[in-house]
This record gives sequence, structure tokens and C-alpha cells, in this order.
Amino acid sequence: MVDQSNLPQTDAEWKARLSDEEYRLLREDGTEPRGSSELLKVDDDGVFRCAGCGQVLFTSDEKYGSGTGWPSFYDPADSDAVETRQDHSHGMVRTEVVCSTCEGHLGHVFDDGPEPTGKRYCINGGALEFDES
Repeated sequence: MVDQSNLPQTDAEWKARLSDEEYRLLREDGTEPRGSSELLKVDDDGVFRCAGCGQVLFTSDEKYGSGTGWPSFYDPADSDAVETRQDHSHGMVRTEVVCSTCEGHLGHVFDDGPEPTGKRYCINGGALEFDES
């Protein structure tokens, strides 16, 4: 569990804590360019943490190669790790995925993933930090 008392409270505090790219992705609902994430190549055992607060969001056991150009997972590490919201941006209706602790934007979830869930959590690699176990 992440200590929420240490989380930034203002935009200025978030900007001081995050890199420019992390801020754009997590706090401004950005999207990284397709195929640009170093995490696409990560096949090692470990966990993927929120770059904003450090909460464990996904594990390497749920990661798979979706071919979409973004790190993809079929399930979060814990059912409480992420939250979803309706996203009506860009003239589309999608389901946004956010960190349940800091509410940072992570990406979107789609219903075209593999079994056992049928979900594809399409996540910005720049919103994650990989922690090898």
C-alpha cells in the first residue's frame, strides 16, 4: 500500500516530482507514440509500478505482446490497483484506466484481449516503472 500522505497536492508539486513526459502522460491524459516504450521489450519477472506514486499496478505474469505498440496486460496486479472511467475525448467512447492511488492516467482498456479475462489494458510505458524481482 502506498502512503498517500506523501503524494503531491498541487500541479506545481506534481511537476516537481515527475519528468516532463511523466507529467504529460499521468496528469494531462497524454499518450506516448506507438512503439516508443522501452517496456515493450521487458520480459523479465517483476512488477510494473505507477510512475506517479509507486503503487504496483501490473505484474509480468499478466503482460503479453498485443502487437498494438503499447505495453499490454490482461489483468491488473490487484483488482483495487486501477480504476476505470468513461473517456469521451477525440470523438470516441473508450474506457480510461487510472491509478487508484494517485489517479494518474495510465491508458485505456479494451475487450479484445486474451483469456482468461478477454481484456487488453493498453498502458503508456512512460506512466510505469518496472521493478525486477
